[in-house]
Amino acid sequence: MFNSLSDRLNDTFDRLRGKGKLTEADITSAMRDIRMALLEADVNFKVVKDFVASTKERCLTSEVMDSLTPAQNVVKIVLDELTELLGSTESKLVFSSRIPNVIMLVGLQGSGKTTAAVKLAYLLKKQGRSPLLAACDVYRPAAADQLATLGGEIGVPVFRGDGAHPVEIAQGAVREAVDRLRDVVIVDTAGRLQIDEQMMQEAVDIKRAVKPDQVLMVVDAMTGQDIVNVVSTFAERTDFDGVIISKLDGDARGGGALSVRAVTGKPIKFVSMGEKPDSLEPFHPDRMAKRILGMGDVVGIIEKAQEMADAEQAEAAERMLREGFTMNDMLEQMRAVKKMGGMKSILGMLPGGQKMLNQMGGNLDESIFAKNEAMIMSMTAEERVKPSIINGQRRARIARGSGTTPADVNQLMKQWGEMNKMMGRMRAMAEQAGGGKKGKKGKRGKKMRMPGIPGMGSMGANPFGGANPFGGSGGGSEMDMLREMERQMRRK
Repeated sequence: MFNSLSDRLNDTFDRLRGKGKLTEADITSAMRDIRMALLEADVNFKVVKDFVASTKERCLTSEVMDSLTPAQNVVKIVLDELTELLGSTESKLVFSSRIPNVIMLVGLQGSGKTTAAVKLAYLLKKQGRSPLLAACDVYRPAAADQLATLGGEIGVPVFRGDGAHPVEIAQGAVREAVDRLRDVVIVDTAGRLQIDEQMMQEAVDIKRAVKPDQVLMVVDAMTGQDIVNVVSTFAERTDFDGVIISKLDGDARGGGALSVRAVTGKPIKFVSMGEKPDSLEPFHPDRMAKRILGMGDVVGIIEKAQEMADAEQAEAAERMLREGFTMNDMLEQMRAVKKMGGMKSILGMLPGGQKMLNQMGGNLDESIFAKNEAMIMSMTAEERVKPSIINGQRRARIARGSGTTPADVNQLMKQWGEMNKMMGRMRAMAEQAGGGKKGKKGKRGKKMRMPGIPGMGSMGANPFGGANPFGGSGGGSEMDMLREMERQMRRK
């Protein structure tokens, strides 16, 4: 979403880093570039004016101008100001003590309210709550059917109230929640292609009738300057509490999303990064600011991995140390990367990752995962557990069965070998630690080279040096893999 803006800002910072000491003219030129970058990203011009003025004033202080690394100070100031623009701190949903809590969604038609309602229900269900969806959009054809279908997919009931007025449907949903012991009602209201009085009055009437604990406005991240008028009108009439930004994974310039907080004063609570039910994420202003400036979001990756961590993975890690790395383990690692959004998503959250993606044309061929999975699934159960028995004849059979070539199978076997060696080294280290013995002199300080994810070796050099940082997981745990990756970055 913010790729173009990120590139422009980083070009500006690169020019500043080339100077030993900054002059006022250098700062003025950099601010001019930042202003143009924000305007080209479709950020509201009033927001840009205030942002640049505040940033420039801070950059012209003697502390920055006379420091040893003025360019780094400028980057830090821009980061601080961008974080402030986006909201400074995370804003969470606030629930009252009443049952049920009511969350009402408002916004224009096409902004993604219905899918946002389902994603929010999925998120709340994961947190242990029992949501109920209310289909109050009676105007858009099949809107209630869409909500019922999506709700069925995630196991959340939908109150339709077919034929009733939207206000009555919302009230009926609250009564239904009480009867069925549902502690949260999510009201999906109707929208229009543009603001009109009927839509706004209906939203006001529903709010008055059910007295929601939270009113959230759903905003399409692909909306440009028009977003200012839209959010201002909704803020005036419905006094919403926060914003959900949808379609943040799109390829629009994204300036509208940067303008919302500054224009309304309302916090961004969630962002939607895809189409799947689990793609709604709490919004962290500091992390988003770092990603825009190309600094990555390693914490976000670690949190994704933590959600997937469980007792089975810990047991698998222990088994790998004891018995070695199998093709079944390799398959599980590839599937884990898919669950975390794929290589492109993960790279985009790493410092320098987006720049690396741009150098590669903006795309990663992730079909390699499907090819590798096909090869592993073409192996016998014994071959998957003991890959060392796979000889030339077996490789030819696996290639035929998976629609690949023997060379592809050879590459897969080579990378399995690297991972298995990694397990051997880890096992030796664990045995030494258990026996209270010190490693041989010269080996304790040796950096451990991490093998790559199968098939990703052709991706080219990564920004951290060495092999692909998403490879061997130091015992099979995704958390160990990410911590090792973090340590590598700190050494740079």
